Amino acid sequence: MAAVQEGIPAGIEAQLEQHRRALTGYCYRMLGSSFEAEDAVQEAMLRAWRNADRFEGRAAFKSWLYRIATNVCLDMLDGRKRRARPMDLSGASTPEGEVATLPENVWLEPVPDARVLPEAGDPAELAQERETLRLAFVNALQHLPARQRAVLILREVLRWSAAETAELLDTSVASVNSALQRARAGLDATGVELAQTPTALDASQRELLDRYVAAFEAYAMDALVALLHEDAVMSMPPIALWLRGPEHIRAWFLTAGAGCRDSRLIKTTANGLPAYGQYRCIGGEYVPWGLGVLENSDGRVTGLNTFLDAERLFPLFGLPLTLDA
Repeated sequence: MAAVQEGIPAGIEAQLEQHRRALTGYCYRMLGSSFEAEDAVQEAMLRAWRNADRFEGRAAFKSWLYRIATNVCLDMLDGRKRRARPMDLSGASTPEGEVATLPENVWLEPVPDARVLPEAGDPAELAQERETLRLAFVNALQHLPARQRAVLILREVLRWSAAETAELLDTSVASVNSALQRARAGLDATGVELAQTPTALDASQRELLDRYVAAFEAYAMDALVALLHEDAVMSMPPIALWLRGPEHIRAWFLTAGAGCRDSRLIKTTANGLPAYGQYRCIGGEYVPWGLGVLENSDGRVTGLNTFLDAERLFPLFGLPLTLDA
């Protein structure tokens, strides 16, 4: 934005930066891609920067900024297929199944908590924000038409009023309420629900991650499988293969996935969930291999998601590209 500084009102950059994290979370929920969300926010801020004389007062500024971001997202979504998870595209695979790789733009991507969540705040509000960043919830949003998606996020996630949402989308309150009703029905059809009393990334989840990391680094399959729910699924975008059940997951780790032995894991958080960067030992060196995100329920891992685009994801998550042997 430095190239357009001349004539810009004082303090505009600081005002824009105050909204960056929340706006990135909004665009991520809309687009299902952390990288596209970053691009959308940058474009929205650039447009706001260039047209800073068109708002009056802080509340109007926020509404105006979200209007710009919404239009950027709607343009990006126009005519595009929704992002998905491997479980959306085919039935469960077997450990020895064929491995097909699909392009990056097919897949739902993870997002670092640090890019979309505030550093501090009311614990209940932070827990609710984490709940609406879960992979399953963001994936369910992608099933909705773009404008219904925007209405649902603005009304149910960001808690905007119907009147505020209508003004942002240049429509009527009645239209907003109708779109929200259809969006709720569409979300219900995916089988994904928001928890009534969402919890923070609490001690029990951190302990589960610690136990998982210890079992994985030791390659102790009995200990690792004991942490899995009986219906746990494992996926590895951009590979289309996915597995269901502890025994199939164990079998994969001991056959096709045997190269994971001797890996090292560095803990982080993504989508309000426990996560880690996985480094495989290749030729005596530890190299980035995948970003793992653990979905969990009642102390068990329900989803083991490893995103293999390590070259792009590790810098985004602030993970090193090299580890000492």
